[in-house]
Amino acid sequence: MPASRLHLVRHGEVFNPDGVLYERIEGFGLSELGHQMASAAAKELKSQGRTISRLLASPLQRTQESAKPWEIEFGLSLDAEPRVIEPWNKFAGLRVGPRALLKRPSLLLNLYNPMQPSWGEPYREIASRMNEAALEAWNSVSGGDVVIVSHQLPIWMLYRSTQGLALPHNPKDRRCSLSSITSFELVDGRLQEVDYLEPGLKLAESLRKSAIDGGAV
Repeated sequence: MPASRLHLVRHGEVFNPDGVLYERIEGFGLSELGHQMASAAAKELKSQGRTISRLLASPLQRTQESAKPWEIEFGLSLDAEPRVIEPWNKFAGLRVGPRALLKRPSLLLNLYNPMQPSWGEPYREIASRMNEAALEAWNSVSGGDVVIVSHQLPIWMLYRSTQGLALPHNPKDRRCSLSSITSFELVDGRLQEVDYLEPGLKLAESLRKSAIDGGAV
């Protein structure tokens, strides 16, 4: 039999003091909070008594580091899966926002077709590679769950494509917080979301509340 459940996990918070779009650039690892968030995600499924049979992750540093707690909690070895990597983007390494666009008007030339999108890897290509990787992972084990540590947009594209939703969307509407867990099962030959958890967000909010209560901020 194949997997029982497939979990798409987003990486934890990244140390990015300059606020650039880090995309596939090397050298962007997790912050201290990011490591805690990644651990919270692994502990969440551990507390549910889930059996994890295989662990895969994007080859980028932030996802590899976010997979470490899963290796420890479930005694797994990590396999790199290039197909779940962050999409390429023409703004890599830049600060992207209204001020940046005003300072460099040439950047606006990349925004002519948000439906594709024109500034980066096409949504349909992201969805295609994510579906291929997910289904292959599903069939690669004999029982138990599979965890894939990936990035926000790839996970969101997998979700939207499997739910039959249009791929173009407003980035502000993505429901995929740091260290969130989006879980799928194969129903009638098609992946369907069965659960969504935000252990990383809950941890961050708890730490923030503790800091406020303690007078640290």
